[in-house]
Amino acid sequence: MRVLVRILTCLLGLALAAAGGLLALEVGWTWARPTGGPLLVPWPAWRDRLAALTWQSTEVRVTAWVVAAAGLVLLLVALTARRRDIALLDPAPGTTVRTSPRSLARIIGLRVRAEDNVTGATVTATARVVRVRATSRLEAEEQLRPRLLAVVEDVLSDLPLARTPAISVVVDSPRDRS
Repeated sequence: MRVLVRILTCLLGLALAAAGGLLALEVGWTWARPTGGPLLVPWPAWRDRLAALTWQSTEVRVTAWVVAAAGLVLLLVALTARRRDIALLDPAPGTTVRTSPRSLARIIGLRVRAEDNVTGATVTATARVVRVRATSRLEAEEQLRPRLLAVVEDVLSDLPLARTPAISVVVDSPRDRS
């Protein structure tokens, strides 16, 4: 969700920058040629149309509702895009300790990659589940998977996690394919 917020922010920023550049271009053109008319944007026609509108016009009310709905959607997206930190046991009253899922995944990944016959591993972690996908060229899954599961359980038991996540270990080995 955080990626969505970053993309929306970037798009809104680009739109505002483009509108500002267009405004500067139109103002410069109007100053240079006051009687020449608009360069790109038909702003005199827009000005005349807006002058004819009142606060009770349907167009104004629909625009207000659309802007309010868009603002509400953006607010909800921003509120749900919070960081998904993992809670650790509090060392003292009034002290809250958290870690990022990336940090937890790095710790587990280092220990898994250090195991014998593991050629590579990818680890993703959330507060609810830790997923390990390891590759091995020398051992089959039924040999390596229990050992890696024990390693991950050992790492998680050494950390002061407030809630122990579930563990998923998958081993990809060419020996399993033959």
